[in-house]
Amino acid sequence: MKRFYGRMRDGFTLIELLVVIAIIAILIALLVPAVQKVREAAARSQCQNNLKQLALGAHGYHDTAKVLPQNFGSFNGWGAGSSSWSWIAQVLPYIEQTAVYTQANISAVSLTNGTNAPRLNTVPAAAAASIPILRCPSDPDSATAVWTDRADIGGGLPCGITNYKGVCGSNWAWGDGRWNPPQPDPYNLPNNNFNFPDTNGLDNGNGPLDRSNGARGKKYTLLSLTDGTSNTFLIGESLPSRSQWTGCWCYANNASGTAAIPPNATQTNGQIFGVGDWPNQYSFHSKHSGGVQFALGDGSVRFVSESTDITTYRSMGTRGGGEPLGLTD
Repeated sequence: MKRFYGRMRDGFTLIELLVVIAIIAILIALLVPAVQKVREAAARSQCQNNLKQLALGAHGYHDTAKVLPQNFGSFNGWGAGSSSWSWIAQVLPYIEQTAVYTQANISAVSLTNGTNAPRLNTVPAAAAASIPILRCPSDPDSATAVWTDRADIGGGLPCGITNYKGVCGSNWAWGDGRWNPPQPDPYNLPNNNFNFPDTNGLDNGNGPLDRSNGARGKKYTLLSLTDGTSNTFLIGESLPSRSQWTGCWCYANNASGTAAIPPNATQTNGQIFGVGDWPNQYSFHSKHSGGVQFALGDGSVRFVSESTDITTYRSMGTRGGGEPLGLTD
């Protein structure tokens, strides 16, 4: 009698293996965007918290000094001879960074001695301090330890990184003509206030934190935000990779930006402006999809879309223009 022995299978056929691989690839393709979305949501939430803490720090400073923090850059020129502390440096004790504030003796000495060299030997270590609350986790550059190429000051002083800047206003005289609200006022605002007091948005901005308000002796209070603290931008995001006038937390000329230029603005052909193109990059940018986050004068934080009406956006950048608003969450 003949015996028949069944042949046992040793594994998958090639076709079955390919099918399994294809299914795994599809699952990974579906999973990765979901993971990235969750990760970005967490990063955006952390950035929002950073902005809120900075705004509360500004409020803490205001409670003590009775004015909003100031930038102490000179309005007689910029560079090594005029480098001085930023408004961020002023609020360090109110964001749990008293040690850095004390180490640099910020209350008593200027940032440099006029030759692009630190005034005291304790300043370099303090200026290069890595402060987590000043960095947006969505920006890959936030992992950078220090910057050494920031405009005017970077070559002489390593700078700790920041992704946040004060809002200097919405009056602007430089760069692309799209950023220059024409005179007379095109929006029929009361007393032609939109460009008040002039078009020098760097040093005479119509917002709360221009780059030399301290040097000019301009002392704004929360009551100075007559448009309402909930209607006024105080602090926004920016990317050091987009502008050399961004990224150094200690330096006044890296600590403010204009709302005359829309969020994440590009050239008319869609290309990004050069990193050294300050007239077109002295503004606000982020790695968050579709817009930029801002802390308002009341301490709240809003995500502002790139598609926000430019008139409304600029109106939010002024401290007392009396403009009608239409910004919604």
